[in-house]
Order: sequence, then structure tokens, then C-alpha cells
Amino acid sequence: MAEGREEDPIGTAAQGDKDYVEPPPAPLFEPGELGSWSFYRAGIAEFVATFLFLYISILTVMGVKRSPSMCASVGIQGIAWAFGGMIFALVYCTAGISGWTAGGHINPAVTFGLLLARKLSLTRALFYMVMQCLGAICGAGVVKGFQKSPYQLLGGGANSVAPGYTKGDGLGAEIVGTFVLVYTVFSATDAKRNARDSHVPVLAPLPIGFAVFLVHLATIPITGTGINPARSLGAAIIYNKKQGWNDHWIFWVGPFIGAALAAIYHQIVIRAIPFKSRP
Repeated sequence: MAEGREEDPIGTAAQGDKDYVEPPPAPLFEPGELGSWSFYRAGIAEFVATFLFLYISILTVMGVKRSPSMCASVGIQGIAWAFGGMIFALVYCTAGISGWTAGGHINPAVTFGLLLARKLSLTRALFYMVMQCLGAICGAGVVKGFQKSPYQLLGGGANSVAPGYTKGDGLGAEIVGTFVLVYTVFSATDAKRNARDSHVPVLAPLPIGFAVFLVHLATIPITGTGINPARSLGAAIIYNKKQGWNDHWIFWVGPFIGAALAAIYHQIVIRAIPFKSRP
């Protein structure tokens, strides 16, 4: 290095003159939220969004399974589009209620990842997870109400590890699939990117929904694709047969591990990259 030349700082040291507003870390406990209408409004939105998500997606699964062949229905691609398309629409509709990182999760794994990154309080995270699970149960229940016999005969959209795959295969698929989803959520809602590219907040639901679509294409043959513990729980409870519970732990452990890894990777590795180069 030439004498007198000053090295540019790298990593977090290079972020001293930020030209964007970084939201402050959320407190672990925030009792004041319990008296706020916005807190309950966001929880209700999570319930309704997860209800609609399960209703449309499980109904699509049932339609495919009732068909004589994949070619006579929308097939795996159609199921993947139903899941990804609904996430795109629902994130667009609900994310702005309490801010991008405080609403529109529709998934306990996403909520868990954002909690680890201090994007929301533990109080709000637990409330969201409960409302998501209740919404999922109700959504799957409505589908069963429409077609009770076929629902039970065709598996009710419950997740399980497919024959020919081990539980380890299923767990790995859920970890990687959820990592892709939660990493996309972090990237799409990053304050840095929102400051640099004004169109990103408007387009954020699109990459999130597309990530869900792609993960479903890859992992439907392995686990039916969970990557969302509420989705798996709702279908398992309403289906309520041994097949739906045998591997159920995979659809909680896998997504939570994947979400944690995505949160760590984004916060420690990605967010350590300088926002702009210095002259």
C-alpha cells in the first residue's frame, strides 16, 4: 500500500454516514402495544390473510387431487402459482397496515425471522403467530366444509414426507425453502434498498410471492411444501389423521431453522456491505 494512503473502511464501519433511515431495534417486550388499536388491527389482518391463503391454496390442492390426471388440472405448476400468487396479493394488501416489517407476514417463520432481527417485539410476534395459526385452521376448515368426503379421502392438503425420501430429506428441504423465502423478505423490505430504489416498496410483494412459487415448484414432490408452520398446522388439524401428524414436527423445526439462518445471514453478512462506495 502506498505511504500516506488511507484505506476505506469496510463492513459496518463504512455505514457511518447513512443516507437512509434505519428503524430502531424493537424492544423485546412492549406492554404499551397491548393498549393500541393498531396492534389488534394488525393481528386481525394476519388472521384474515392466513385464512384466505389457506382457503385458496388448499382448495387448489383438492381440485388437482380430484382430477383423473395432472394433465386434466392445473397440476403442480398451478398449485405453486396458487400459493405464490396468494402470498403476492395478500402481502400487497396487508403489509402496509403496520409497516413492511410489522405486518403482512402470513407465516410464523417469517415472523420469527423478523423477531430475531429485532424488527418487532416478542409481544407482537407471539400475537401474530397465534392469529396466523387460527386463520389457517379456519381456512382449511371452510375447505373441508365444502367437500368433506373428498377432503378426507384426498389428504386434506396436509404436509408429509413423500415416499422415497427420508425425514432428513424433508427437514433439509424445509430449511432451505424457508431460507429462500425469509431471505427474500429481508431483502425486499431492507431500508437501504428502499432508500436507493424508490420503486422497491411498491414491488416488494412480487419477489416474496415469486420466491414462494419457486420453492413450491422445487419441494412439492418432497414434502408438499410447508415453509409455513401455520399452513401445515391448519391442514393437519382439520385433516386430523395419522398421516398428517407423523412428520408434523419437520414443518415447525425446518422453517424456524431456515428463518433463523436467513436472519443471521442477512443481518451479519449482507447488511455489513457498504451502502455506497466512497470516493
